[in-house]
Amino acid sequence: METIKAYRLDKLRQDEAVISVSAIDNPSLFSAVTDGFDLLLLVVCRDPARNYQQFHYIKDNLRIQERWLTPDTLNETILHGEHRNIIYWILKGEILLDRDMYLESLRHKVLEFPMELREHKLLIEFTKFLRSYLQSKEYILEEHLLDAYNNILEALHHWAHIVIIESGSHPEVMVWRQVKTVNPGVYKLYEELTLSKETLKQRVQLVLLACEFSVMSKMERCCRLLIHLLASREEAWSMEELQQVDQLAEVRSELPLLLNKLVRKSLAKEVAFTMEADLSLMELRYTM
Repeated sequence: METIKAYRLDKLRQDEAVISVSAIDNPSLFSAVTDGFDLLLLVVCRDPARNYQQFHYIKDNLRIQERWLTPDTLNETILHGEHRNIIYWILKGEILLDRDMYLESLRHKVLEFPMELREHKLLIEFTKFLRSYLQSKEYILEEHLLDAYNNILEALHHWAHIVIIESGSHPEVMVWRQVKTVNPGVYKLYEELTLSKETLKQRVQLVLLACEFSVMSKMERCCRLLIHLLASREEAWSMEELQQVDQLAEVRSELPLLLNKLVRKSLAKEVAFTMEADLSLMELRYTM
């Protein structure tokens, strides 16, 4: 294994576009962390044209996967948390090459989990939770029980992510093992939903009720980034203006839903303005 690492590192070091290289050994026979390969090489490069490149090799009966990502892609992935394996690669990988200490700095950033990053991740997770929760609520009313179950299970996963982030940690690959120590109550709900002998409808209704009273109370905390933005100026914000704010780029498509809920919970205000193009219409804007 060390011979293979040295061989690839020698080749990659000659490439000026390569910033850092990290090696992740397969932790178990069937581990999804490395997609089942014996070795995964994470190559950080500054060339956008090579972003997402993947190469598969075999040498000395060992299967190697090589993934190329740019710093921008790594930052976006950390923010969204959709590919939690990457957090593992950053924290657990053996750094073989690190120009300008890029990977080392990124590792410290992930471990420190600064408040700004937490606020972003909480808003993203709450937005995903809210959509899944409301879809499940709609499906249960229409007696589409399997669809309601799938959506409330997804909402519960986002709830789990929220409590983990609130505790100061990043959601890991084994999220329910992590939640069990951070918030046993949420873990218990997961068990009730997946293992209880109650009917499917009863299980979904139980979690929907818990979501209504527990997670909705977190709206102000999870939407703090958006609330602070609305309060950052006296003039009310139009939807068009909010959708152009870089801080809200990740939740842009869900802003109407978020704002509607904030207004209903009296955490934001709607203000009607006469539209110059059509005096018969009133444009809704948002403020605190």
